[in-house]
Order: sequence, then C-alpha cells, then structure tokens
Amino acid sequence: TVESFKGSYSEHRADDGGHQHEAVDILAPRHTPIHAVEDGAIAKLFESKAGGHTIYQFDPTGRFAYYFARGKLRADPVFRAILELGLLRGQQRILDLGCGQGLLAAWLRAAAQCYEHGTWAAGWPPAPSPRSMRGIELMAREVAWARRALGPACEVLQADIRSAVFGSADAVVMLDVLHYIPAQSQLEVLQRVRAALPPGGLLLLRVGDADGGLRFRFTRWVDRLIMLARGRGAVALHCRSMEQWRELLRECRFDSRAEPMSHGTPFANVLLIALAI
Repeated sequence: TVESFKGSYSEHRADDGGHQHEAVDILAPRHTPIHAVEDGAIAKLFESKAGGHTIYQFDPTGRFAYYFARGKLRADPVFRAILELGLLRGQQRILDLGCGQGLLAAWLRAAAQCYEHGTWAAGWPPAPSPRSMRGIELMAREVAWARRALGPACEVLQADIRSAVFGSADAVVMLDVLHYIPAQSQLEVLQRVRAALPPGGLLLLRVGDADGGLRFRFTRWVDRLIMLARGRGAVALHCRSMEQWRELLRECRFDSRAEPMSHGTPFANVLLIALAI
C-alpha cells in the first residue's frame, strides 16, 4: 500500500524546516526505470537541492503541470498570507495583472472549496469567494495553460498590461510584475489601476526592495534568470527602494502599508497593501 512506502504524505521533513512532506517517497535500487503515472509531455528537467533529479510533466491535456504548482504555492509565502490575513476577503471582482499560469485563481478556487468542505485552518478568516476573476498575461504559452486549467470560470487575456484594458475591479493583484517595465510605464499602469478601482478599492503589489542588500541582489539575479528561461533575453529591471515604491503609490492616489514577504526565502520581497483614496 501507499502507506507502507518510506515518507508518508503527512510526514514532516527534517531538511526543510519541518514542513509537511505532502508526497510519497518510493525507494528503489539505483538505475531503476521511472515511469510516469500517465502520458504527457516533459516541460522541464533540472536538479533540485531538496528533491534531486526533478521533472515537470504536463498531463495529456496540457492542463496540469505536476510538481510546479505545488512547489510554487507551498514555497511562496504570499499565497498563504493572502488567505491567512484575509487580504482578498469580500472582494467580488478580482483582476490579476501578470497572472502567469493562473496560480492565484486556482489557489482561491481551492481555498473556497476547502472552506466549504470544512477543511479550513482554525483562526483564519473565511476564504475569498469572488464573483469574477480575470487575469492578464503577456506570454501566450502561459495564457494557454491558464485557460486550459481554469476553464471559463476565469477570463484570461493575452495582452501587455501597459496597453490592456483593465475594466472595473474591486481588487487588483500584481505579484512580481511591475519592476519589469520602465519607470514611466510603472506610473501609467498604476494610474490606470487606480482608475479601475472604486474609492477604498484594494491593490496588492509585491515588489523587491532595492535597499535590501544581498537579498535584493540575489532577487534581481533570479529575476534575470527567469526571463532568460522564458526566452525573453536580457531584460532590464526597473527597481526602487521601498520608500520609492510607496511614494509612487501616493502619487497615484493610494494609501499603502508594507508587509514583509520574504520569510522562508532568500529574497527581498515586500507586499504593499494599498487602498485607493
């Protein structure tokens, strides 16, 4: 049975800060052939410090990337914070700018299901249950993945956020996006975000803090590697200190507070929680 294998699903990992494993280890002699659980396409093959030889495989429909979403959602503190702090609670129309593969929409959908089924963390506010969820993403491949995974319940538009029509929203989310566009474009995008929101509307903006020292330099290095891996080449980064980001938000008629968002990671990330004024 699965329970007899080394490393049950609920076992805690001693090499990963005690996090729950959420996987099953199946031991076998070296050079034993490994077979996928079903057909599909290999999207990525790399060496992981914790997991060794690692494969990202898509299912036959191309909807699901095994391992990638689980690793991203588990390791990135912003997804937990959104739920634990109730940041999107009560927001009916959510717009995700730079939505990638649609992880935020999938996360919120899963959270709503957990809350409805009674498998929700004690002490957390109720899960968000938006009436509509929209995303805008530049990369065609990621838009296709998001559409296949999320279906018609989430509208995903392929467009550049510098020119895309935002429409109206109660909350806008931008995670690790704004520093990829020039300073003037940052201003213009934020002004258009403000125009899309009602007074009191919410903007969740995660950025790197240029005053973050070694952590910031590592963050910038990783950002450049990501762009190279996506085939975007050597993309210029347009970073600011935390105070400069907040000043930009004030200029665009937002009142903001900063929430550190690097715990458990080597990055210099901060989540700015901004209200339209």
